[in-house]
Amino acid sequence: MPRTDNGGQPRASSRSKRADILRVATAIFGRDGYEHSKWADVAAEVGIGSTALYHYFESKLHSLYVIMADAVEADLKEFENVTKDSDDYVGSLVTILRRLYELDEQEVMRNRVLVSEQFLVGIHRESPREEEARQLARARMRDLEFAWATFLSRGMEQGAIPEADPRLLTRAVLGLHNSVWHWYRPRGPLPLEEVSDFYVRRCLAVLGLPPEAADEGQAPARKSPKRAQARSAPH
Repeated sequence: MPRTDNGGQPRASSRSKRADILRVATAIFGRDGYEHSKWADVAAEVGIGSTALYHYFESKLHSLYVIMADAVEADLKEFENVTKDSDDYVGSLVTILRRLYELDEQEVMRNRVLVSEQFLVGIHRESPREEEARQLARARMRDLEFAWATFLSRGMEQGAIPEADPRLLTRAVLGLHNSVWHWYRPRGPLPLEEVSDFYVRRCLAVLGLPPEAADEGQAPARKSPKRAQARSAPH
């Protein structure tokens, strides 16, 4: 039988509350900016007292590191699923570039948080829990960069893309992609699909491929009712 509160209503589990806190914090940090967000506002929207937040996270910064680590882990899993064991290198490359923009509104906000506050991952923390979360986020970022560099090296070995320094090329592609989340806002007049088409072609150009490869190697988008395409709003 599920646990209930004093009013007889089902009580949310600790796991679900933690997920709710992360979801709300992501939305608020992405909308208002991390520095301008109030930890108490997260508690209020989740429906718990401010002190209850500390049962799950030591601080607002601790939650930020967890958001970052979870976001990069999801990106890494997506990258590995698309790129492993594929005989069509360019097709896989175009697919993963397009998947970077197949996001719902919550995921857009997650990317905004990740990009705008990424510098905090490089700052050592005295709190053991904050430092552990920071190190995890930093390690996952390195893992994602390494996965991209390895994938690009494979393309060079196959002659699918021109020879270049794979680490620099990785940072060039990811830097171009990440620049979107500095200005993009959901629910505006510009569909994310148009942003994707523009930036995928530019990323291909950085990789030494013609823009037309975006059409030749285009794979069907994922089908998921939860991943409605966001639209951009003015900065």
